Amino acid sequence: MQLIDVFRARKRIAPYVRRTPLVQSSWLSALAGGRVSLKLESLQRSSSFKVRGAFNAVIARLERPGRAPVQLVTASAGNHGRALAAAAETFHLPLIVYTPIDAPQTKLAAIRAHGAELRAVGRDYDDAERIAKTFAAESGAEFISPYNDADVIAGAATVGLEIVEEAADTDMLIVPVGGGGLISGVATAATSIEPRCEIVGVEVEASCAFQTSLRAGRLVEIVPGATLADGLGGNPDPETITWPMIQRLVDRIVTVSEPDLAAAIVGLIDAEHVITEASGAAGVAAAMAKRVDVAGRNAAIVVTGANIDRARLAALLSAK
Repeated sequence: MQLIDVFRARKRIAPYVRRTPLVQSSWLSALAGGRVSLKLESLQRSSSFKVRGAFNAVIARLERPGRAPVQLVTASAGNHGRALAAAAETFHLPLIVYTPIDAPQTKLAAIRAHGAELRAVGRDYDDAERIAKTFAAESGAEFISPYNDADVIAGAATVGLEIVEEAADTDMLIVPVGGGGLISGVATAATSIEPRCEIVGVEVEASCAFQTSLRAGRLVEIVPGATLADGLGGNPDPETITWPMIQRLVDRIVTVSEPDLAAAIVGLIDAEHVITEASGAAGVAAAMAKRVDVAGRNAAIVVTGANIDRARLAALLSAK
């Protein structure tokens, strides 16, 4: 993927997404000793950055010469499914979304509300993805991965483009990592414009497939554990295009604990009045827990989404 693909994606999706705010956080800046800004994709349509890649992927397919896709299918922990359901509804395309059985109800309800067929049958994300890909292969449906798709990545990359346009002196980007689509896109956009910008990924300790793989020098399969950050759990596709991009463009990946995530969710509400899910708070958790040293830096953290179940949020706030 090249920078021109990111600009093309931005043009495609402009009518359907928001240019989200990049706001300096006095709270995190004081805590971390650097200038820390938050890219609030939690305020994006569908309350997640995923809408960028979903709309770009659907529109790009509709632009292809020949027959448009008849049936779309995907696997999702929730946010991608919701975003793709919104895109499919907009362009009147049928969509089946496979999710884990225990995906957050707020995400499942939104998928249904957009008219997609929801199949919450996976034991976990990895299982949901296997089922979805098998269905696509057997039925002829077009599978759109949440991360292993060039158009999805190009759409996500527009997040990075907006950051460097608004804050050209940003010298560190901190990005949550699940399947790697967001950080691959953000890193491509940012380093194409400012090669010296440091790219730091954040995984959860319970499911750190890319950090483990970077240490091994090859993509390895892990056994994911339970985590508050449902959007960051699971293994990437063994043939994912994000792996070589991460190897080439990401400077390092750190991990955060479950208490780190909980503290970040509560801290964002207390200090910034920002609601976020655990996946969205991972970058903030890394800065708060000093897993990333941002002292003296101009850092931007991507807050990726806000789709947290009310009961889970209430429990985290009451445990404060």
